Amino acid sequence: MSGSLRRVIISTKKAPDAIGPYNQAVQVNSTLYVSGQIGFNPSTMEVVSGGVVAEAEQALTNMGHILEAANCTFNNVVKTTVLLADINDFAAVNEVYTKFFTANYPARAAYQAAALPRGARVEIEAVAVVGDIHTLE
Repeated sequence: MSGSLRRVIISTKKAPDAIGPYNQAVQVNSTLYVSGQIGFNPSTMEVVSGGVVAEAEQALTNMGHILEAANCTFNNVVKTTVLLADINDFAAVNEVYTKFFTANYPARAAYQAAALPRGARVEIEAVAVVGDIHTLE
């Protein structure tokens, strides 16, 4: 095997603790894998009230704290996956999404899931590239 890869576990108290055998994020060399975030309030570990919009805002706020812990911003994100309890919530989540991803939008997939952890309405995971990013058009 040639060369070695560097793996760093990313963790912050500003985002919810993992509720299973996984990490908030794992960085391998310059690629950061952010675990799916639901609308947990980090201090109570309960899903925020207010429906899918409030949950999406909290999930992306949590993701922002994890990105920050890895010296990244939403601009470093190159791929997201959005899981919805109801695909009819797509437009509402999309509106929240554009408040966090304001330019250089990442690639994305969105699916309806049969059920999400803790009865959440939305879960969002991401892949980011760590370092200075220069977008070419």
